[in-house]
Amino acid sequence: MTAEPLTEERAPEKRRRPRRRPRRRTVLALGAVVAAGAAAVATFGFGGGDGKGGARAAGLPPNTTKVTKQTLKDSETADGSLGYGQAAAASARAAGTVTALPDTGDRITRGKELYEVDSRPVVLMYGAKPAYRTLSAGMEGKDVLWLERNLRALGYDGFTVDDEYTSDTADAVAEWQDDVGLAETGNVELGSVVFAPGAVRVDGLQAGVGDAVTPGRKILTYTGTDKAVTVELESDDLRLAREGAAVDVELPDGSVARGVVDEVTTVIEPAAQGQDPKTKVEVTVALKGDKAQKAAARYVLAAVDVTFTAGTRKDVLTVPVAALVALSEGGFGVEVVSGGTSSYVPVKVGLFAGGKVEVSGAGIAEGTVVGVPK
Repeated sequence: MTAEPLTEERAPEKRRRPRRRPRRRTVLALGAVVAAGAAAVATFGFGGGDGKGGARAAGLPPNTTKVTKQTLKDSETADGSLGYGQAAAASARAAGTVTALPDTGDRITRGKELYEVDSRPVVLMYGAKPAYRTLSAGMEGKDVLWLERNLRALGYDGFTVDDEYTSDTADAVAEWQDDVGLAETGNVELGSVVFAPGAVRVDGLQAGVGDAVTPGRKILTYTGTDKAVTVELESDDLRLAREGAAVDVELPDGSVARGVVDEVTTVIEPAAQGQDPKTKVEVTVALKGDKAQKAAARYVLAAVDVTFTAGTRKDVLTVPVAALVALSEGGFGVEVVSGGTSSYVPVKVGLFAGGKVEVSGAGIAEGTVVGVPK
């Protein structure tokens, strides 16, 4: 069995990326190590082993270290922007003239006017997806359920909160329409309500008072009212962005707030002529809890560091990556030193992190002495 030392320097380097790239890489991907091992085989022409393991090395290694037991974390830190998260657009659903608009930065809650067209208010209600149709008696669906939940929350009753638009629902709608200044039709016309997941903050205006608008014309953009962080990752870092995963957000003053990956969106950027399009991953991180929101509220906009942890292995045996050797029979091993002699022992590799690699195999235990090249 013959072997060649495998070092981090021999693994292929990723090309350097502009801002927002994970800046402090602490992980060496398994694929990179395998590629480096293959390159070593090709370059140095390994061969001649018997495939059984335990072959004696040509001489003692110049340096040694001990196998340690520790927790490894596959983590990376990327640049992020603290703000209010990704903005959504509210667009006109019918032709008309904009007659009233909020100010940028205004916070709008359930039942309040978001903007006005032809002196008719467009009202914010809470729902998971945008409104897409006129609602009237006899219809069913989740949008009906959201409407009825909002009506109940605003103090209207006399109907059952479910996914069915009944005559009782229509009566409540007519009462609501009278209160907000809409014609009392009992139908919710498309364009009279904007559904959003919760209260919104006006992010920007795309139309002005007096502008004539047609269906599809953007009126304004909005975000949620809680502080959030946006991060742009390269496509090969997608493994970091798992919805629901916990992250750490380092604020400008050095304090750390806890966050959760709230949304992951893949965006394909058009390519210049003769080039391939680029795929980016846009990640929205929600800051969870009053403490995190209070800490972030000191900043209107700010650059922050976001640490993602893609994987954790607790109490595993580890060696420096530099201690791995590529075996001629395939796979990897370490040079075990004992009693003035050394031999190559095959190992199974696991997580790579912080210059360490998880290893396991016969004869490998905490405290085992292994060789490390210069």
